[in-house]
Amino acid sequence: MGSFPKDPGGYRMRIADMDWQMVEDWTRHDDRAVLPIGSTEQHSGLSLATDTILAEKVALEAAEPLGVPVFPALAFGVTPAYAAFPGSITLRVETLVAVVRDLLDSLKRSGFRRILIVNGHGGNVAVWSFAQEWMMDNPDCRVRMHDWWKAPAARAKTLSVGSNPSHANWMENFPWTRLPTTPEEGEKDMVDIDRLAALPPFEVRGVLEDGSYGGRLRRDDAEMLAIWDVAVAETRALLEAW
Repeated sequence: MGSFPKDPGGYRMRIADMDWQMVEDWTRHDDRAVLPIGSTEQHSGLSLATDTILAEKVALEAAEPLGVPVFPALAFGVTPAYAAFPGSITLRVETLVAVVRDLLDSLKRSGFRRILIVNGHGGNVAVWSFAQEWMMDNPDCRVRMHDWWKAPAARAKTLSVGSNPSHANWMENFPWTRLPTTPEEGEKDMVDIDRLAALPPFEVRGVLEDGSYGGRLRRDDAEMLAIWDVAVAETRALLEAW
């Protein structure tokens, strides 16, 4: 078993640690890049930036041994269901698609032709369809969107660890998504997710109360590290296959 990821400052292939000439040198021999995307939304007692933190970290861990550049995470996504929770920021679907279009266009101009989008937020699903549309107009490029937490190996490992992995419960409770105020223990009944999907934001808040979909709040860190190691390896394998 490995160890929890190092501080992001230790990653040398972050775009934040590169200048434009380093990027140009990279694209002379390799056209891969990683773009993490997430969301800023309520996660009960966890960080509002949970989805972004996780997407960026799994991208960094996966890409580091390969030296593939990782761009700063897009920290905002589509999350209207949580609009009644202060601090939750939502884009409209057309806004997200427009932003991703501009990002992909810019990456192509920089010399990247194989782009792995590491996604940390289920509400960003529209990017899947848009990526296909963009490749239709840019047939010399390849884009893959990777929902790291529900990819086959990561999902199987998560289900082997515990039941009811869901929004803002133990599934997203890692050392780097916790706050000093995050409760150590807790559990509540699971909500009816199908019913939740048909409610407007202020009714969603009333149903969720604390913001979690239910289940246990936390599991042992060793169990969470085992899930993380699988997710990182699965993400890295996608880059290696390219």
